[in-house]
Amino acid sequence: MKFYQRFAYYLIGLVIGCFFVAAVWSGKDTRCNYFPNARVLNDLRNKPFLYDIEASRRLSEDWVDTTDIKNVLTYGDVDFDKSNIKEEGGKLYIIYGKTSKNKDITLEVINYPEKAVLRNIIKNDKPN
Repeated sequence: MKFYQRFAYYLIGLVIGCFFVAAVWSGKDTRCNYFPNARVLNDLRNKPFLYDIEASRRLSEDWVDTTDIKNVLTYGDVDFDKSNIKEEGGKLYIIYGKTSKNKDITLEVINYPEKAVLRNIIKNDKPN
């Protein structure tokens, strides 16, 4: 068998294999959350998310809004040295992130088994 014939068989098999792989993986909602930071943030995003009175008061101010909270819960960094503390039947997590105006904020989120509650939003002002 000549080289171009072997190459043609190889390409046909490769294309058929790609179609099978695409068919198997296209309908699945798969995530690769191997690291602890990604696991915690994914767990908080997938639960019903509630706001405490203090967090609601901070959201009524002009410097932060709910899209900033969602972005921090997607791209933020969990401080595990200050987090994973048992509190009120859940675990407290401290998450650092930025607002859409590039201001540093800190979220205090209590992760209960059935819900997540945003306890406080702290503006991190940097001295110039």
